[in-house]
Amino acid sequence: MASPVVHWEIAGRDAAKLQEFYGDLFDWEINAQEEMDGYRLVEHSEGGIGGGLLQTTERMPTSHVIFYVQVDDLQASLDNAVALGGQSVMPPTPIHGIGAFAIFADPDGNNIGMFQG
Repeated sequence: MASPVVHWEIAGRDAAKLQEFYGDLFDWEINAQEEMDGYRLVEHSEGGIGGGLLQTTERMPTSHVIFYVQVDDLQASLDNAVALGGQSVMPPTPIHGIGAFAIFADPDGNNIGMFQG
Protein backbone atom coordinates (compact mmCIF):
# COMPACT_ATOMS: atom_id res chain seq x y z
CA MET A 1 0.00 0.00 0.00
CA ALA A 2 1.28 3.48 -0.86
CA SER A 3 2.41 5.79 1.92
CA PRO A 4 0.03 8.79 2.27
CA VAL A 5 0.91 12.44 2.81
CA VAL A 6 -0.26 13.11 6.38
CA HIS A 7 1.01 16.59 7.31
CA TRP A 8 2.57 19.74 5.84
CA GLU A 9 4.37 22.79 7.21
CA ILE A 10 5.02 26.35 6.14
CA ALA A 11 7.89 28.04 7.98
CA GLY A 12 9.07 31.63 8.06
CA ARG A 13 10.70 34.32 10.16
CA ASP A 14 7.40 35.52 11.74
CA ALA A 15 4.97 32.72 12.60
CA ALA A 16 2.35 35.13 13.96
CA LYS A 17 2.33 37.00 10.64
CA LEU A 18 2.03 33.71 8.75
CA GLN A 19 -0.90 32.72 10.99
CA GLU A 20 -2.71 35.98 10.26
CA PHE A 21 -1.96 35.82 6.52
CA TYR A 22 -3.04 32.22 5.92
CA GLY A 23 -5.95 32.42 8.35
CA ASP A 24 -7.34 35.43 6.49
CA LEU A 25 -6.49 34.16 3.01
CA PHE A 26 -7.95 30.64 3.32
CA ASP A 27 -10.17 30.98 6.42
CA TRP A 28 -8.04 28.34 8.16
CA GLU A 29 -8.52 27.58 11.85
CA ILE A 30 -5.04 27.92 13.33
CA ASN A 31 -4.18 27.31 16.99
CA ALA A 32 -0.86 28.13 18.68
CA GLN A 33 0.53 25.18 20.64
CA GLU A 34 2.40 26.78 23.55
CA GLU A 35 3.68 23.38 24.75
CA MET A 36 5.34 23.05 21.33
CA ASP A 37 7.22 26.39 21.40
CA GLY A 38 4.37 28.26 19.71
CA TYR A 39 4.00 25.82 16.81
CA ARG A 40 0.75 26.73 15.07
CA LEU A 41 -1.48 23.79 14.22
CA VAL A 42 -3.68 24.24 11.14
CA GLU A 43 -6.82 22.15 11.55
CA HIS A 44 -7.74 19.88 8.66
CA SER A 45 -10.85 20.67 6.68
CA GLU A 46 -13.14 18.37 4.75
CA GLY A 47 -11.23 16.76 1.92
CA GLY A 48 -7.84 17.94 3.19
CA ILE A 49 -5.14 17.22 5.72
CA GLY A 50 -3.96 19.38 8.58
CA GLY A 51 -0.64 21.10 8.77
CA GLY A 52 1.40 23.56 10.74
CA LEU A 53 3.05 26.95 10.72
CA LEU A 54 6.32 27.51 12.49
CA GLN A 55 8.90 30.19 13.07
CA THR A 56 12.34 29.46 11.69
CA THR A 57 15.47 29.56 13.82
CA GLU A 58 19.03 30.44 12.88
CA ARG A 59 19.67 26.71 12.21
CA MET A 60 16.97 26.59 9.51
CA PRO A 61 16.45 28.15 6.10
CA THR A 62 14.62 31.48 6.52
CA SER A 63 11.52 30.03 4.89
CA HIS A 64 10.42 26.68 3.52
CA VAL A 65 7.46 24.46 2.73
CA ILE A 66 7.58 20.74 3.45
CA PHE A 67 5.20 17.80 3.51
CA TYR A 68 5.37 14.61 5.55
CA VAL A 69 4.68 11.06 4.37
CA GLN A 70 3.53 8.33 6.78
CA VAL A 71 5.97 5.39 6.96
CA ASP A 72 6.09 2.21 9.04
CA ASP A 73 9.80 2.45 9.93
CA LEU A 74 11.55 5.84 9.92
CA GLN A 75 15.12 4.57 9.95
CA ALA A 76 14.53 1.94 7.27
CA SER A 77 12.76 4.50 5.07
CA LEU A 78 15.54 7.06 5.60
CA ASP A 79 18.16 4.42 4.76
CA ASN A 80 16.20 3.55 1.61
CA ALA A 81 16.03 7.22 0.57
CA VAL A 82 19.82 7.45 0.89
CA ALA A 83 20.32 4.19 -1.01
CA LEU A 84 18.17 5.58 -3.84
CA GLY A 85 20.33 8.72 -4.16
CA GLY A 86 18.88 11.04 -1.52
CA GLN A 87 20.59 12.50 1.55
CA SER A 88 19.65 12.37 5.21
CA VAL A 89 18.89 15.89 6.50
CA MET A 90 17.48 15.10 9.96
CA PRO A 91 17.61 11.70 11.67
CA PRO A 92 14.52 10.19 13.32
CA THR A 93 13.45 12.71 15.96
CA PRO A 94 10.73 12.10 18.56
CA ILE A 95 7.69 14.37 18.91
CA HIS A 96 6.54 13.93 22.51
CA GLY A 97 3.23 12.09 22.70
CA ILE A 98 2.70 12.07 18.91
CA GLY A 99 5.35 10.00 17.14
CA ALA A 100 8.60 10.82 15.35
CA PHE A 101 9.80 12.39 12.11
CA ALA A 102 12.84 12.46 9.85
CA ILE A 103 13.75 14.61 6.84
CA PHE A 104 15.66 13.69 3.70
CA ALA A 105 16.66 15.57 0.55
CA ASP A 106 15.75 13.98 -2.78
CA PRO A 107 18.34 13.83 -5.60
CA ASP A 108 17.38 17.40 -6.66
CA GLY A 109 17.70 18.79 -3.12
CA ASN A 110 13.99 19.00 -2.19
CA ASN A 111 13.46 18.37 1.52
CA ILE A 112 10.73 15.82 2.26
CA GLY A 113 9.59 14.69 5.69
CA MET A 114 8.60 11.25 6.90
CA PHE A 115 6.40 10.59 9.92
CA GLN A 116 5.87 7.52 12.07
CA GLY A 117 3.22 7.57 14.76
